[in-house]
Amino acid sequence: MDGALRNRSARVVDSEHRTHPPGIRRSVCWSLLALDSRLHGRTSTQDRQVGCGRLWCRPSEARCGAMKLLVTGGGGFLGQALCRGLRARGHEVVSFQRGNYPVLRSLGVGQIRGDLADPQAVRHALAGIDAVFHNAAKAGAWGSYDSYHQANVVGTQNVIEACRATGVPRLIYTSTPSVTHRATNPVEGLGADEVPYGDNLRAAYAATKAIAERAVLAANDAQLATVALRPRLIWGPGDNHLLPRLAARARAGRLRMVGDGSNLVDSTYIDNAAQAHFDAFEHLAVGAACAGKAYFISNGEPLPMRELLNRLLAAVDAPAVTRSLPFKTAYRIGAVCETLWPLLRLPGEVPLTRFLVEQLCTPHWYSMQPARRDFGYVPRISIEEGLQRLRSSSSNDIAITG
Repeated sequence: MDGALRNRSARVVDSEHRTHPPGIRRSVCWSLLALDSRLHGRTSTQDRQVGCGRLWCRPSEARCGAMKLLVTGGGGFLGQALCRGLRARGHEVVSFQRGNYPVLRSLGVGQIRGDLADPQAVRHALAGIDAVFHNAAKAGAWGSYDSYHQANVVGTQNVIEACRATGVPRLIYTSTPSVTHRATNPVEGLGADEVPYGDNLRAAYAATKAIAERAVLAANDAQLATVALRPRLIWGPGDNHLLPRLAARARAGRLRMVGDGSNLVDSTYIDNAAQAHFDAFEHLAVGAACAGKAYFISNGEPLPMRELLNRLLAAVDAPAVTRSLPFKTAYRIGAVCETLWPLLRLPGEVPLTRFLVEQLCTPHWYSMQPARRDFGYVPRISIEEGLQRLRSSSSNDIAITG
């Protein structure tokens, strides 16, 4: 059966992917932890210690030395940063995705091709894995709800079920602040526990990511520790989606600011987004402070939307945005686009949606204190340094800060 899966939806495309007997290292590691706790009467999260290369090390340090880790969507912008950083930390890394990426092979990352909507393929990919970074998702502003639901909801449910079936003890989920979107209601300096989920999320991406995040957090229990991270507006070297599209529109004179651009917004340099995942991974365990919780992640340096956008454009030698659309005008255009695109079966993504208009003109910046308190996240690369790196770099040639 495993052979059939390899030849069908979960074909192995990198010979470096090795299958180890499932759960052996985990079982030994957690047995040592349990024995040590009994001998010394330790019960608090801070006092838990796990066997590793030296006699003992704390969970925030290298946990049992090198581990075998799975990253879903490892070929994407954040996915590659996760794979690169985990390899630099000495871990064996496998990526589960639909395509084949030479850059991952060059990093020594094993690759398994498959679809998250296929439960057997997902379960096969998780065999022998010590922790999962579930980063893959269908993003974008347009598409059928079913396509988003299959990738983001069904795919995440399959990952959770596969974790249970194969004994994976830790799941780090990449979510989005969009799960808390509420029209033009601002979020200013708050933590995730202070902001409710959005209601009537008309964007399929936000709606399905909210369902998936809730499922991940609800899955946290005595066998599986889970955490959800919500990085805001990731940018930096290697971005092949957001910045290239913005720059192309700016060069063509087709980019407009929505509103006056004075609303404060957070953003996240790529190294910091990856670092937050590494920090959460190192602290995540059953009963840990971060287990079963969601966290906003950003640089912690909110800027006016106009300033942020124009500084990013300047870093890639694109012209600044000088023209704008009033909110009401942009909102009406978004509503018209949402109606006409499916009606006329127009190709490609819609240029504007009501959800996007609301996002562009509303203040969104967050407190990093919960992430700092619970798993030690501190942004290491400032916006200024990130912009300097962006100016001088080409795709994928900047290493994750260790």
